[in-house]
Amino acid sequence: MIERYSLPRMNSIWQDDFKFKTMLEIELLSIEALAKSKRVPAAAAARIRKKAKFNISQIRKIEEKTQHDIVAFVTDVARSIGSDAKYLHVGLTSSDLLDTTLGVQLKAASEILIDDLERLQSLLEKKALRYKDMICIGRTHGIHAEPTTFGLKLALWFDETRRNLERMQQVKEEISVGKISGAVGTYANVDPQVESYICRKLKLKPAKISTQIIQRDIYAQYMVTLAVVGSSLEKFALEIRHLQRTEVREVEEPFAKGQKGSSAMPHKRNPVICERICGLARLLRGNALAAMENMALWHERDISHSSAERVIIPDSTILLDYMLNKFIQVVEGMLVYPENMLANLVKTNGLIFSQRVLLTLMDKGLPRPKAYDIVQRQAMKSWKENLDFKKLLREDKDVSRFISPAELDKIFNLDYYLRNVNKIFKNVGLRPSP
Repeated sequence: MIERYSLPRMNSIWQDDFKFKTMLEIELLSIEALAKSKRVPAAAAARIRKKAKFNISQIRKIEEKTQHDIVAFVTDVARSIGSDAKYLHVGLTSSDLLDTTLGVQLKAASEILIDDLERLQSLLEKKALRYKDMICIGRTHGIHAEPTTFGLKLALWFDETRRNLERMQQVKEEISVGKISGAVGTYANVDPQVESYICRKLKLKPAKISTQIIQRDIYAQYMVTLAVVGSSLEKFALEIRHLQRTEVREVEEPFAKGQKGSSAMPHKRNPVICERICGLARLLRGNALAAMENMALWHERDISHSSAERVIIPDSTILLDYMLNKFIQVVEGMLVYPENMLANLVKTNGLIFSQRVLLTLMDKGLPRPKAYDIVQRQAMKSWKENLDFKKLLREDKDVSRFISPAELDKIFNLDYYLRNVNKIFKNVGLRPSP
């Protein structure tokens, strides 16, 4: 399911064809750089550029014997070049190809994820403005707290998505790096100018220092960033799951015509997309942990990181691309029920105004502990006996001594809670259209 839905361009980045094409280009650019320094005849470089090619099935056959993927690749390419193959892979080591190719792949993957985040941010902006003043109950610990608006929930997601977009843009620059520095990073058999030339052509930055590999903290940071973005999506999806519960039913993820929620119960409309997003976020966090485990290697390099990276890096970029596109689908088609929001808002018989009563009593001169006890006493009576909170307060002599019925009516006014909504929207860069 994931492979079918994910954008083909993300999948293609991790296919062998893309990888080998990039590796071949690195080899050809290396020969061009050597030709510029007269170490390879210009005519030979031109012939190699014209003739060089690879055959994936042949590479696989050679690898079965050599048990080395880069040796198999170089051997196959050399066959297509003929006698000029003596200029192929001069001074390079396997990780010069692998890590520089990974830089190209991750840069391309990042551009897709950045595009996804930009689309989500734009959609959240539109939805936040649409529901800016749609009042609903705010909850802390899962319990009714004070009124807020559904637009403020979405504005919060918009702001967090903006931060995630900035994180992705920053980490894209960090991982857009290559290295052509030889077996232990000393450039003993390859001139640093070769690295500069190749990286410039591939639009990568040369690593400032490397061993046989680019250091793995760079990729760990990248994977942690993907996990943070995925965890934000989980947070958003979890809120929708809570709001979709039967007892709440303020928001639903889209439910398509012909969709089935249960094999046994025809009435079911389950938040399956949001649940899926929450589950996949766990994989991103697990992969981020594996990336951090990859940082500590023996001396100038071992390959304990390599096997893990071949799984976790493609999987995480494809997963996050999928999750972002599925959540965009959820936000685009989500069903919002303002009538249920209002019904839930009044479900506690006015208890949501308790803090305003408390603060008003304090303004009248009562110490906080005394005022708190008075309000809590009536709040608990309202809670246990399902009675109207304002009526209980009006009949309480400890309250009526300080607050008139007219003042009490003013306290129980929802507009009070909306007076700063526009300011909050302005703070996060959201402005309604004139």
